[in-house]
Amino acid sequence: MILTRTLIAASLLIARPALAQGDTPHIETKAGRHALIVDGAPFLMLGGQVNNSSNYAAPLEKVWATLDRIGANTVEAPIAWEQLEPREGQFDYSFVQTLLDEARKHDKRIVLLWFGAWKNTGLAYTPDWVKLDNRRFPRMKTKDGADHGVLSPHGVATLAADKRAFLALMAYIRDHDTQNTVILVQPENEVGSYRNPRDYSPAAQKLFDGPVPAALTKMLKKSAGNWATVFGDQADRAFNTWHTARYIEELAKAGKAIKPLPMYVNAALGDPFAKPDPMALSSGGPQGDVIDIWKVAAPSIDFAAPDIYDRASRNVFRHLDLYTRPDNALMVPEIGNAAEYARYFWAALGRGAIGFAPFGMDDTGYFNYPLGAKGFDDRTLDAFAAKYRVVASAPWARIAFEHPVWGAARPDDGAAVGTTMGDWTITASFGQWQFGQREWFPKADLPAWASEPTGGTVVAQLSADEFLLTGDHVRLNFAPRDGSAPGGMIVKVEEGHFDKGVWVMDRIWNGDQTDYGLNLIDQPVWIKVTMGRYR
Repeated sequence: MILTRTLIAASLLIARPALAQGDTPHIETKAGRHALIVDGAPFLMLGGQVNNSSNYAAPLEKVWATLDRIGANTVEAPIAWEQLEPREGQFDYSFVQTLLDEARKHDKRIVLLWFGAWKNTGLAYTPDWVKLDNRRFPRMKTKDGADHGVLSPHGVATLAADKRAFLALMAYIRDHDTQNTVILVQPENEVGSYRNPRDYSPAAQKLFDGPVPAALTKMLKKSAGNWATVFGDQADRAFNTWHTARYIEELAKAGKAIKPLPMYVNAALGDPFAKPDPMALSSGGPQGDVIDIWKVAAPSIDFAAPDIYDRASRNVFRHLDLYTRPDNALMVPEIGNAAEYARYFWAALGRGAIGFAPFGMDDTGYFNYPLGAKGFDDRTLDAFAAKYRVVASAPWARIAFEHPVWGAARPDDGAAVGTTMGDWTITASFGQWQFGQREWFPKADLPAWASEPTGGTVVAQLSADEFLLTGDHVRLNFAPRDGSAPGGMIVKVEEGHFDKGVWVMDRIWNGDQTDYGLNLIDQPVWIKVTMGRYR
């Protein structure tokens, strides 16, 4: 049945009191670590985002088998403004209800993506009555006065209409999802503008020539002034970032007043090592170098998140580091669905990520190569599935919230990587067989994965001398930290599983299984390592 509702006053949308935060999913932070709390406990989002046009009942049927295949517990799915409010003031909630029903049927949580005024910076998902009325819903202006293909964040009517539709969606979720199938909301998608750093309309220019808000200069520890004097050659981008974030804040704050679900923004990324080019970047989006602006301008947004379609490991690690902050939970809401991207799951978890989702995870036949895979085969799907399934078998979200963690993915050059946790060093190396050292067998062939972009691990430090780990196509060596007390050694290596969150030892590794490091290849399992010292 098509559920169509005539628009009612915005005040009626929030007439019912919002649910208390303890009753809904929310973000908790302690000791610089973050957790997404669902049903009262830390929850790790093992997600998959559907293709952009899979937000209708028919293609949705082709989503669940792929998500089940990779072991996902969450679907990220868009709700488009054009489908929710095809005619101004008349709302169609039919797909929203279908999505809720189907997700519950298939035992999946939902991350709701609001494709409103922005989707990949464009206005394609707005209703026709928005697209075709440039006077009421103005596009940004370029320096020469021409229209740009992005709605202006300064459009008063645009914000009012977008907000009204978003609040209608939030009210529907409040009233029809008391079981909290929806655990996160993304208001808008990859906001900002390409090839036009800001709106150059007269009204926007007047704001640009005015003072930078005092709250922003105070936080950035900059002297007062206008945008040009405070931000120099990044002024246009900083200005657009501030006003875009203020626009999103209006939606998020009002949406949370209806139901206080955690909300996040996602970023189209550039080269994290290059000086930002305001003409080349999605100016206005929450890239890693402007998160501080977003934190001041949009305090109702719980975190900013990176959409990763860069295959270069050096860049991916840098992006993950930029979004891993004491005031920002790391989540990867979009990443390429090619097999080589799967290794970054370990790197994300090792930075405390609360969620991870490859893009385009359905069987509708669309693939965004070269950003992602050319198509799905068992190798590609297994690259994600093996990781999701082993992590899903453990209470990882709770463990990572309560203990220090570290993770590594094979870098492009295949070099070993390591860290120090307490009195112990941990080294991850790649492309090795399970037995022996390479130099012992110079004529032996290397494993097939030695030259492939695969492999990684994640480690939690349970106590001073105890570690829990898993991974694939990786060799792990534990050793005493330089300068620590003598006599350090591995005391015990257990392979095991979790039963209702409690560790159960299945067998002890020794001999060949430990003499050459701890080797996890194509079958990731959970390993508990106990270190110690003899006297």
